Amino acid sequence: MTEHLYYHDSFLYEFDATVASLTTVDSRPALILDRTAFYPTSGGQVFDTGRLQASNSSPVQVVEVSENDQGDILHFLNQPFQLAPGSTVHGEVDRDRRRDHMQQHSGQHVLSAAFIQLFNMPTVSFHMGAESCSIDLDTKSVTADQVRAAEDLANEIVLDDRPVQIRFVTQQEAQTLGLRKIPPVERDQLRLIDIRDFDLTACGGTHVSSTGQIGSILLRKLEKVRQGWRIEFVCGKRAVITAHHDFTTLTDAAALCSSHIWDIPQQIRKFQDEARASRKHTETLLADIADLYAARLLSETPEQNGRVLIVHAFPDRDLAFTKLLAQRLTRQSTKVVTLLTTTSAQPALVFAQSPGQPFDMGSLMKEALSQLGGRGGGSKDMAQGGPVQVDRIDPVLAEIASKLHV
Repeated sequence: MTEHLYYHDSFLYEFDATVASLTTVDSRPALILDRTAFYPTSGGQVFDTGRLQASNSSPVQVVEVSENDQGDILHFLNQPFQLAPGSTVHGEVDRDRRRDHMQQHSGQHVLSAAFIQLFNMPTVSFHMGAESCSIDLDTKSVTADQVRAAEDLANEIVLDDRPVQIRFVTQQEAQTLGLRKIPPVERDQLRLIDIRDFDLTACGGTHVSSTGQIGSILLRKLEKVRQGWRIEFVCGKRAVITAHHDFTTLTDAAALCSSHIWDIPQQIRKFQDEARASRKHTETLLADIADLYAARLLSETPEQNGRVLIVHAFPDRDLAFTKLLAQRLTRQSTKVVTLLTTTSAQPALVFAQSPGQPFDMGSLMKEALSQLGGRGGGSKDMAQGGPVQVDRIDPVLAEIASKLHV
């Protein structure tokens, strides 16, 4: 079993160790040391990275770290590292990554405790991502005001700069200490993270030594999930980077709107209202155009055998207009059968007939697409489809039209 140096000192970035064994997992080279400061993925916190170096050799990169069931820490390397067991190596943990993880994980403890103290909402899971973190709260509901209150309390604890201490106790002792959460796994000793006079919980992760080192806690998003409500947040340097990115984005958006960043929501609502009005106006114009187009086609197409067969192609109209025209044609006359196509960026077929006509547009569409490729379908009186072989549309429509002259 590997000695976990990070259990006692989260700020230990360099160490010396002895190679216990070399192994491969899924064809990936991995090194097991007798002791390590590299943290493996566990408890919602992701692994450390860094490098290992033996004397008289080039360093190799530690790209992932995990722990097996025997308590051995596996250091996955970017290349094979040919060292015999018993060799000595020097390890260096990526300091920036470790510090970031300490800020996020310690911030999570403070935030989870705040939700417990204010609203009795326990955290059931924690996830640390590359850009943001999240906790899932076991609660049926949570309001924006409650989220803000928990954020405010959490940041008060940060400003207090309270000591964060590591303690080791037995399972029996832990039962008497009022821990926020006791892990279900039976161990001889539990490692506790004690935020003075605020939170005490069992945890094996890396943490700051005082809450002031968290920097700040910024809540970002609230969403309903299956097991409760998810709170997305960032801490420390991530919070600064995120806030700067948000400000830059809002500033650019405000410049486009010729307004202050605080007025962007109002401007967006104004643009939405204008867009809806414009869309409604456009729909009305298209309907008028379709009515006029339908009247013209009906006047230009002679009736044969008691019906008007209209076959027409539009190179510059979309499917929406083509369907609208088909609807207008079949409403303006009880004798219409129409085969329409648009060969614009997204080619489409629309077949329609006035109610009471004897054909089946859905069947005719399937017949056309069996020759042209593509997918589509519809009802007896109207069908649509997307053909693949556009260059064959004219002869296929001509063939179908010939069957309708009965």
